[in-house]
Parts: sequence; structure tokens; C-alpha cells
Amino acid sequence: MINEVGETARKRAAVVCLLGLAAVMLYLCYLIAKPFLGPVMIAVMLAIVFYPLHARMQPIFRLPSVAATLSTVFVMVIVTIPIVVLGISVSQELHAVIQSLREQSGPQGGLIPYLAQLGETLLIRLRNYANLLPNVDLHAAFLRSAEQASSYLLSIGASAVTNLLSFALDTVVVFVCLFFFFREGRSIRQGLSAMLPLSTDQTERLFTGISETMIANLYGGLAVGAAQGLLTGLSFWVLGMSAPILWALVTALASLVPVVGSALVWVPASILLILSGHWVKAIILLAWGTAVVGQVDVVVRPYVVSAHVKVHTLLVFFALLGGVEAFGIIGIIVGPVVLSVTLAVLDMLKGTDFSWQLTAESGQRDSANDKGTS
Repeated sequence: MINEVGETARKRAAVVCLLGLAAVMLYLCYLIAKPFLGPVMIAVMLAIVFYPLHARMQPIFRLPSVAATLSTVFVMVIVTIPIVVLGISVSQELHAVIQSLREQSGPQGGLIPYLAQLGETLLIRLRNYANLLPNVDLHAAFLRSAEQASSYLLSIGASAVTNLLSFALDTVVVFVCLFFFFREGRSIRQGLSAMLPLSTDQTERLFTGISETMIANLYGGLAVGAAQGLLTGLSFWVLGMSAPILWALVTALASLVPVVGSALVWVPASILLILSGHWVKAIILLAWGTAVVGQVDVVVRPYVVSAHVKVHTLLVFFALLGGVEAFGIIGIIVGPVVLSVTLAVLDMLKGTDFSWQLTAESGQRDSANDKGTS
């Protein structure tokens, strides 16, 4: 009897030790994978969206690696060709803008003297209000601001190089993961299903909810891009700026960039308007971009996602904002997925039959009563 008790205690200690070790190792694995969670989530979304296309390729190309490679290349082409075409068009437009600024600044001796003259003009206008600022040296303040701006631009340039390298690495991670998700997606899903102590129907509902949420999130991003591109192109057309359709497409693409989004277009455009002397147009564009274009994401994305996953818009709104607050920019994907899984689990619990627990408790009481009677 004593040996049995000791053996039971040893087994319990072994289980506790394994659980603790597994928790520590899982946490360390999370730290290792944390820098790549964003690219992996994007790869999962692309795999879910384009899996029907891959499923059609599989019967044609018998080897799984060949089918996965062709599907990955196809997705890569779909993603990169529009970026390359827009990049060429944008570079041509920017070259035309720079050439126009050079011609405009020709009488002043070049672009730098032209900018200096703009600064002096601004100082002259501010001196009209010098009686309001009697102790302020406007010229010195302007020089200090110029130095701070140059330092800030240098820091932005260094950060841009770092971000470009990080973007290149993340792109590689996305397409490498996408290849393996295409090739081994079915086995990965079966392995995850085997790890969960759920019925086949429950597991299917769980994975379906995750897939639908990710697809809805992609639709939400595309809807935001279309709305922001349309609004930005409309403002460019009203203000008489060149190539409004091109810049609408560029804005739609820029809206997919985390944090800054459409501001990558209308902020530099406002600066160019200031440099060319169109102050009123610049202020109008900045106000329109900040108050209207920049707020589209907050309105459109929750509405589109909630319409596809049949969840209340307010819940999706808080899932998006809370997800970004908790997980960073990947929270745009993680937040709605967590909400969808939570609702699916609660729905499963609501439909779960707990009579087995009552039966087990009743059996234990009967067994105890029988022992007491005997």
C-alpha cells in the first residue's frame, strides 16, 4: 500500500515537473518567435485566402513541393507587380515635381536659395505681429527650427534604412512560411486538431471561425484602402493637383502600411504645396487628410469585419483597438481572431452537455455510501 502511494506521488510529481518545463519552454519559444509573429500571421492569412487556388493546382502538379512553389510564386507576382508598376509611376511623378520646383526656383539661384527665400518671407509676415512677441528673435528661432528639422530628417533616413532591411527580412519570412503552409497546411491542421481534446464538429467550427475572421480582416483592409484612395484622389482632383487617379492608387496601397498608412501620400503632398507657395491648398489637404482620410480605418474596417463574421460592430471595434494596444500592429489581425475564438468557445460551452459530471458525482456518492454501509 505504501509503495502504491509512493508511486502515485512520484507520477504526480513527474506530471507537475513536465507541465512546468513545458510552460517554460513554450514561453521561450514565444520569445524566439515574437519578432516574426507579424509575418507569420500575414502568411497564414494569405494561405487561407489563396488555398482554393492551391487546391486546384494540386491535381495538376502531383508533387506537393512543386504545387506549393508555383502557388507561392503566383501570390508573390500578384503582390509585387502592382507595387512595381505604381513605384515606377510614382518615381516619374516625383521627378516631374522636382523638375517643376527647380524651374520655379531658377530665378532665385536654385532650390536651397528658394527655400531660404520662403523662410525669409514667412519671417517678414511674422514680424507684423512682432509687438505680440517682443522678446523673441524670430530669425534665430527659424534657424534653430531648421537645424532641428535637418537632424530629424537625418534620423528618419537612418531609420528608413533599418526599416527597409527589416521589411526585406519580413518579406522573406512571409513567403517561406507561405510555401510550407501551402505544402503542409492539411497536415498542420490535422496535427492541431489531434492536440485539441474536442470533437470533430467543435474543431471544425473553431478553425472555420478563425479562417472567416482572417478573410474578413483582409476584406476590411482592402475596403479601407479603396475608401482612403478614393477620398485622397478626390481631394487631389478638387485642389487641381496632377495625376489624382495615380495618387489614389498609391494611397490605397499605402493604407496597408502599418501606423502611417495614407499619410505617406497626403503629408508629403501638403509639404510640396507649401514649397510651391499654395498655403491654402496645403492647409485644406492637411485638414482633409487628418479629419477624414485618416479616420476611415476606424469606421470602415470594423463595419466590414463585423458584416463578414456576424459579430457586433462595437465588439470588432474594441477588438481592433485593444488588439493593437496589446500586441502592436499585428493586433489588427490578432484582436478579431481572439474575439472570434472566444465567442466560438463560449458558444460550444453553451451547447455542451454536462450530465456526465452529474453522473460521475452521483456514482462517487453511491460508492461512498456502499462503503459506509459495509
